[in-house]
Amino acid sequence: MSVGDKSQSSLGFETKLAYGVGTMGISATGSILAFCLMFFLTDVAGLSAALASYVLVIGQIGDAISDPIIGMLSDRTQTRWGRRYPWIVAGAIPFGLSFFLLWLIPVQDNDGLLFAYYVIIGIIYKTCYTAVYLPYVSLTPELSQGYNERTNLNSFRFTFAIGSSILAIAAIQVAFSQIEFPPHQYLAIGAVGAILCIVPLYVCVLGTYRHVIPNEQRRTQTAAKTSHIPLRQQIKIAFSNRPFLLVVGIYLCSWLAAQITVVVMLYFVLSWMQATADVFATFALIVQGTALLMLFVWSEVSRRVGKRVVYFMGTGAWIIAQIGLFSLTPGQIPLMYCLGAIAGLGVSTAYLVPWSMLPDVIELDELKTGQRREGVFYAFMVMVQKIGLAAGIFLVGQALDRAGYIGRVAGQAAVAADVVQPDSALMVIRLAIGPIPTTFLIGGLVLAYFYPISPTVHAEIMAKLSQKRHTLEQENLD
Repeated sequence: MSVGDKSQSSLGFETKLAYGVGTMGISATGSILAFCLMFFLTDVAGLSAALASYVLVIGQIGDAISDPIIGMLSDRTQTRWGRRYPWIVAGAIPFGLSFFLLWLIPVQDNDGLLFAYYVIIGIIYKTCYTAVYLPYVSLTPELSQGYNERTNLNSFRFTFAIGSSILAIAAIQVAFSQIEFPPHQYLAIGAVGAILCIVPLYVCVLGTYRHVIPNEQRRTQTAAKTSHIPLRQQIKIAFSNRPFLLVVGIYLCSWLAAQITVVVMLYFVLSWMQATADVFATFALIVQGTALLMLFVWSEVSRRVGKRVVYFMGTGAWIIAQIGLFSLTPGQIPLMYCLGAIAGLGVSTAYLVPWSMLPDVIELDELKTGQRREGVFYAFMVMVQKIGLAAGIFLVGQALDRAGYIGRVAGQAAVAADVVQPDSALMVIRLAIGPIPTTFLIGGLVLAYFYPISPTVHAEIMAKLSQKRHTLEQENLD
């Protein structure tokens, strides 16, 4: 056991497994929406592309607004079941139901009513998503105080996250191949997603509450004399926490690199590599599959060398892959697959390391302020993730449009060389698959270099925090 894990209780395999299972619906539905929702709204429900894009934008705005509010409210929730579980238990069914309702077509040939329906359901879904997601991810520091154990715990979470994304791709393929009528295809996908939204969250609650509730009761006692800090002041304190700002920066750089690559990947395979959509699917599975396999490897390496060194190693490999993709010429498909596997080495560290650093930052904040504000810190991390997604899509879309990218006809099969793109558009695609993500990754490496919480520093924080909690307990008894 490392220095950072001394005096910390270990979680059993079953508890870690239950925690990981909890992310299945969250991750699978996110992947389904990314792959299918825009196409469904335009080519199945019948909305114009402009109205469909507004549905997505309004949902994202509502989602961003709800993040800090729900994060703060979950921090302030006080029940015999702790702060997080009431939100997860109450939100799971509305979360699944609202996801299913996204795939209904309530009226025909009425763009106004369809637009209003999808906007309302979209906002409800996003709110329910936040209501279960933020409390779920905030369980990490409440389940374990161990420096390395948290990395291992997050490896379970992201194993199921990446595995669920792969499962979502498989479900989409099965629905399309087995069901002929398009509206029924998406209803089937929605039903599978709804089940995944509900059942895994309850499995998570049942499998983890025995570890969280005692910690919650102890922290409630030690915080009894501490008044709530207003949201504006909480935000100010959070952003005065230098390690937190570094973690946010590391995550933003990694996420921007990943999202820009994901957005442009299909364009790259079809237009530059002159391959088919099946090649794209294989390439995506190689990247995700490698990332999945490497999560536990990196978790074990982190125990020996620390989180920051693991991030350096994985991101270094990722940079090599991005530069290699930029250098490919059309038809070099086997080499592209090899580079996809190398990229997966780094993608797994982008999932694992920043989220494993965040609980350490929360402990430092508690030492300074005497308050546990996981919800606020996790809310800002989730907002950064959404900002990265929106920014990546916006930047790539605007650049392609300005470069004269020629779109395919709606519903036309995507095959190699079905449209001859201008050289300017091809260059934008190559820049977005190589140099631009590489620049963000280098920025993440610079920020990680200055991250100060090593295993030894974390052990010192926990020792001081333990003493502080003991003093507060004695004061409450007196």
